[in-house]
Amino acid sequence: MEASEPQPPSTAVSPLAIRSAVEIAVRLGAIALMVGWCLLIVAPFLGIVAWALIIAIAMDDAFEALCRRLGGRRVLAAVICVGLALALVFGPAVLLSESLVSAAQHVAQELKGRPFALPPPRAEVREIPIVGSLLYEGWLRASENLVDTLGRMRPQLQTVSGWLLKTAGSVGAGILQLIGSIVIAGAMLVRSELRREAIERFADRMAGPVRGPELAALAVATVRSVVQGILGVAALQSFLAGIAFVFAGIPGAGLWALLVLVAAVVQLPVALAMAIPVAIGFATLEPAAAIALLVWCLLVGFVDNVLKPILFGRGVKVPMLVIFMGALGGMLTMGIIGLFLGAVVLTLGFELFKAWLIDGDGSVQAEAPSPAAIASVPPIAPAAPAAPVE
Repeated sequence: MEASEPQPPSTAVSPLAIRSAVEIAVRLGAIALMVGWCLLIVAPFLGIVAWALIIAIAMDDAFEALCRRLGGRRVLAAVICVGLALALVFGPAVLLSESLVSAAQHVAQELKGRPFALPPPRAEVREIPIVGSLLYEGWLRASENLVDTLGRMRPQLQTVSGWLLKTAGSVGAGILQLIGSIVIAGAMLVRSELRREAIERFADRMAGPVRGPELAALAVATVRSVVQGILGVAALQSFLAGIAFVFAGIPGAGLWALLVLVAAVVQLPVALAMAIPVAIGFATLEPAAAIALLVWCLLVGFVDNVLKPILFGRGVKVPMLVIFMGALGGMLTMGIIGLFLGAVVLTLGFELFKAWLIDGDGSVQAEAPSPAAIASVPPIAPAAPAAPVE
């Protein structure tokens, strides 16, 4: 009897499998639609909530210390923290507005009843490093014929004026968003335990019970590191420069201090923002005072070179270059909020990549047995002789 040939496996799909696949596809589509719809609804508030979370994480230690001093009254501590944060926001804004208004009134008073004439520069302007000669020549031409100089610079002035108007509108909207973020951060500080538990559970669901808590702690430490290393140093540089401009009597000192803050946050040389106030100082102050202002501004420019290596990456077991690249790249792609999100995302990605490499090495290379383990293995007994076959 001939053996039957093997039949090929059946490729027919049962109706039950088709029904299950369709139900899974419909459910996944409904979930994706619901998630997308929710993100579309909360999209206008994502930036405010992200800022609030960053502010709450940055203020966590100070808030807990204040709570202990107030006997555990968390609401009162949150009100005090929110009030201080709002004062830090409104204080510079009020000083900036006052300085701009006073400068505008001064210019209007000077122009009243007589044509405007730009005074010629002093010889000390040439001594400013790098840009001294170029600034002196441009200033001299403008003092000799201001109308002709402005006419030749008309395209650049139109571009700069449009940028200034757009920036002023965005700054106003940003201040309102920052106020809302500070208020929401106060609520997050009151319920800080719930916030930490939510972050840990999310990290646990995403990376597992072993890696999740480590990544959550790393994200929090990265946010604090960026706040200390970038925003803290930028605020200090702006404060020191503003003090020098006020004591030197530079018109619009608040505006120049704000420009120093912006330049420091976006990682531009703060010397660019202090060049014009220094030039004004050389044109209006005594030579000794102008040189003192120049030396002070140079010292302010070197502050970040000293403090940033100390504060940046503090408490984070990740190379500082990774955090800096994440902060700078995130800011270039996502704006000011990218300073934090970029640093956190790149740091977490670096840690996950490093964990993947370590896990890969552990799974490929088998662990060699130790000599003690080899010695503890009992010897194999000799096999009994086989019985003769009859």
